[in-house]
Amino acid sequence: MTFRQFAYRNVIRNQRIYAAYFMASVCSVMVFFIYSMLMYHPKVENEFMIEIAFRGMYFAQIVLVLFMLFFLFYSMRAFLEARSKEFGILIHLGMERQQLNKLVRIETTIIGVASIIVGILFGFAFSKFFFMVIREILQISALPLYFSWKPFALTIATFLTLFIVVSYLSVWTIKDGELVHLLRGTDVAPKKKSYSKVSGIAGLLILACTYFTMVNIEKSNLLWLAIVVPPVMMIGTYLFFTDSVVMIIMWLRKSKWLYWRKYRLISWSEYATMVKENAKMFFISSLVSTLAFMAIGTLSSMSTFTHQYHQINPVSIIYTSKYQNSYEDAHIDQLTRELQEANLSYQLTALDIRTQTSANSSQKIEIIDEQQFNQMVRTLKLPTVQLGKGEAIFLPYSEDSYAKRKNMQIATVLEENHVPITIRGAYKTAIFSAEQLGTNVIILNTADFKKIIYNVPGSYESNYVNRVYAFNVGNWTETQYIGKELDQLMTNTYASNMESQLPFYYENTGIDYEILRSTFALILFIGILASAVFFLAAGSFIYFKLYATLPREQQQYTTLRQMGVTDREIRQLVNRQLIPQFFLPWGVAVLNSCFAFIGLQVFWYGVADISIFKTIVIMLGILTTVQLLYFYLIRWRYLAHLR
Repeated sequence: MTFRQFAYRNVIRNQRIYAAYFMASVCSVMVFFIYSMLMYHPKVENEFMIEIAFRGMYFAQIVLVLFMLFFLFYSMRAFLEARSKEFGILIHLGMERQQLNKLVRIETTIIGVASIIVGILFGFAFSKFFFMVIREILQISALPLYFSWKPFALTIATFLTLFIVVSYLSVWTIKDGELVHLLRGTDVAPKKKSYSKVSGIAGLLILACTYFTMVNIEKSNLLWLAIVVPPVMMIGTYLFFTDSVVMIIMWLRKSKWLYWRKYRLISWSEYATMVKENAKMFFISSLVSTLAFMAIGTLSSMSTFTHQYHQINPVSIIYTSKYQNSYEDAHIDQLTRELQEANLSYQLTALDIRTQTSANSSQKIEIIDEQQFNQMVRTLKLPTVQLGKGEAIFLPYSEDSYAKRKNMQIATVLEENHVPITIRGAYKTAIFSAEQLGTNVIILNTADFKKIIYNVPGSYESNYVNRVYAFNVGNWTETQYIGKELDQLMTNTYASNMESQLPFYYENTGIDYEILRSTFALILFIGILASAVFFLAAGSFIYFKLYATLPREQQQYTTLRQMGVTDREIRQLVNRQLIPQFFLPWGVAVLNSCFAFIGLQVFWYGVADISIFKTIVIMLGILTTVQLLYFYLIRWRYLAHLR
């Protein structure tokens, strides 16, 4: 038997331990390969390119590679520690350290090459399915399966380099301890359950403070708290696993009525040792799970924003014309003609905008006629306004502006025409944004509006809005091709900071919605694939520890059977042993994520006044179900090996 054959048989013999490691490696290779297939697809590359989404794909690939470097290194280190007894036997039989290092490198390379081959095969086999998903997301005519050497070369080169680097790094973790310590392997006496009360209390206090901070977070301090809280929460989580949990267990064990019970006495006696020995693993597993939660939760909240986009922007198409806009009639004719050609029914309302100066604040005010405004909101199925002589109300541009002005009452005079008015409160719905109409807009009763003959001197020269055309289209999502030339002109003008020179403003919610929907959906798709690797890796960390100590556990349960403990009772003991290992880091990750989502909710309230509660609950429910299935799968195999 050659040296390479010996390494190969070592891998086959330890396939039970390497199973989760191999699966996570295959999954990461498959996801990376699918990303590469999408990036190099000629249809996507040449005909439809969403810049933000594909930048996200590049970023996801970098994160995936960095994470896999850490995951592979940590996993190999755990494997080598579990095999220390085997290495001791080999050294005892005369193997040199250089030969041992070579053996580890060959084994790592064998697993790596097998992972790359299987991952690419699965990735290519499922590429057609993922292309169908992407085609629906981007709504392009076809996204056929193709064959190119580029995705294969990129994936093979990246992961082959990754596995080679890990193979050389991992051999450094093999300790040069005495032969007797290597031969003991994992059969060593448990470490003393030492902990620091100061660190234990500090961990609980830090987590409690971060949770309290997130509950009381506000829009004004959201940015700096988003920078400060995560690292502080990480420190608190680390101290929680290393000291706080052990402190709590030791405190509970002092209570005889709680601890001195049939199964608790056996299982709880191992808890403190198990938590202390696996504290770093629990911390890493919790951190990775939190990262996956936040990635999926954040991206899911973006999809919620797209679903409620029309509620935030009720007017389907807006064309605002400035004074002496020579394109006004031609553009309106073009839009109406395109709507008719697309067989889209619409209702058009024209609003005359007049500019005045408030004597109370000396600020310019944009004024809308009550009658024209009511005509527009009827088409939108929104409530109308009823104003008496001399009365007006603010038209808010956001939820924040409505909250500030809903209780205001201001008496002023429109200076240019000497019209006295009283502004009472604000309209409940934000119809126009600040970019579309401005930040100081009121609705004035029709009788007083007709008295406004003279505008602010020089307002026309300053390009103030003169007229707004509001199109209400029933099938507003079908307007993505209406006014494409105007929208492109607006995009180019804003890109060159020349928007002030345009005599008009154009916005089509159908076009904006389609860009947002496809971009967020594509990023969500990318994030879910990457998060699947994170979840599998988080579970694999626990899997490694379980099977690394399996020989010792088999001896313990054999002793219990000899003492008369039944298989049913052993199954209950295994549950009590596995549940904390699976769901303690999971529970901390869920708790940390839930408080982080409070900050995310504050952000979305500030941006678009939408609730992400339902989306987050559904997401957490799905992920918890997946974790339960994974737990039962591992428990089934673990019990089988114990028997």
